[in-house]
Amino acid sequence: MNKKLISIIIRTKNEERWIANCLSKILSQKKVKYEVIIVDNNSTDQTLEIAKTFDVKILKISRYKPGKSLNIGIQKAKGAIIVCLSAHCIPCDDYWLNNLTKDVFRKKLAGIYGRQVPLPYSSDNDKRDLLNTFGLDRKIQRKDSFFHNACSAFKKSLWRKHKFDEKLTNIEDRVWAHNLIKKGFHIIYEPKASVFHWHGIHQDLNSQRSSQVVKILESLGNDFKYENFKKINDLNVNVILPHRGLSKKYKNSSLLQNCIDNSNKNKLINNIYVFVENKKIQNSLRKEKNVITLLRPKETSEAHVDLLSAAKSCLNILEDKKIFSDYIIVATEIFPNKEHGYFDKLIKNIHNKNYDLIFPVINQKGFIWKKNLVSKKYEMIINGFQPTKLKNEEVYLSRPGYGFIIRPELLRVANINSNKIGYMKIFDIENFKEI
Repeated sequence: MNKKLISIIIRTKNEERWIANCLSKILSQKKVKYEVIIVDNNSTDQTLEIAKTFDVKILKISRYKPGKSLNIGIQKAKGAIIVCLSAHCIPCDDYWLNNLTKDVFRKKLAGIYGRQVPLPYSSDNDKRDLLNTFGLDRKIQRKDSFFHNACSAFKKSLWRKHKFDEKLTNIEDRVWAHNLIKKGFHIIYEPKASVFHWHGIHQDLNSQRSSQVVKILESLGNDFKYENFKKINDLNVNVILPHRGLSKKYKNSSLLQNCIDNSNKNKLINNIYVFVENKKIQNSLRKEKNVITLLRPKETSEAHVDLLSAAKSCLNILEDKKIFSDYIIVATEIFPNKEHGYFDKLIKNIHNKNYDLIFPVINQKGFIWKKNLVSKKYEMIINGFQPTKLKNEEVYLSRPGYGFIIRPELLRVANINSNKIGYMKIFDIENFKEI
């Protein structure tokens, strides 16, 4: 093996637009000796026909994974130095390869990656992406594991001990570098080794790719895990229970008492504010743990006042008293026997997933019709006889009285219009007449 030989590994799939420019620019490189190995993933255009007009070795694969394709190419490489280059990356000058590889044998070096420069017709998202990520200062990274195989170099001897993960769908380069940083290696960013790259490292903000990348990064350990700015045990979450008349009975027990007891079994609840119109009920609850009663103004007890409006009125009273909440849970007494810790689950979901509102929903089975209020005709929209496994959709109905959680700013204006609504399935509920 010639220790001065550089093996350039290029992964391709339908790169006919770029491959000739890429290979021509490699041919012009000075002060280096190299070979080019193309690892092609079932190209259906003229990529390979164009590549064959150059002095390159071509390997073919049928199932693409980024790490596996690199490992296959490197395995066939003769050089002591490995360079990874994307087929749609074009070296900016004739000394790109020399600048990228001249320090590659530095002690405890994992690898070197170069600068990526956008093209005039790159999207604004990609231009911003590349210009902000790849600056003009040379850097040595001892903790930061960012590394990019669109333009990178490392020793083959190091690769033999630390090959790329062949199961990953994305960022095989970042994971490889992360593992080496943990072993005491460092990384060099070399801006003098520049390539033109038509798309950004996040590929024009492709959401599916972003999701895959985040999952992989979060799997790497504590360096890529993050906490909410406020710990869940420090939240101030209060329950509002709007109530009318006297408490209803079920199996000789008070439904209101059942709801209060159920609420108190949740560890993340602070106080339960029972919004009552009946002073007798108010007096009966004075000694209840964590329970504070508030009298409903007469106008909020009218039959037309819905649950959301009643809860809004109660919130206004609390905030006039300078009692503020991170989240509010609104519930009624008519749904006893909630699943254990249901309110705590609501709180964890809304806080960890950044919802504005979470509704409890129940799967509706059987026949469902809708009525045209003008023609008075009924139209079936769900066929109850159709087997569940043949249905492409399920129908869920909300049960707000079971207990929903909402941010105060939405409740303050009685507005549930948000694109950040979550849902929690509930089962086996017993429904009583609405308050």
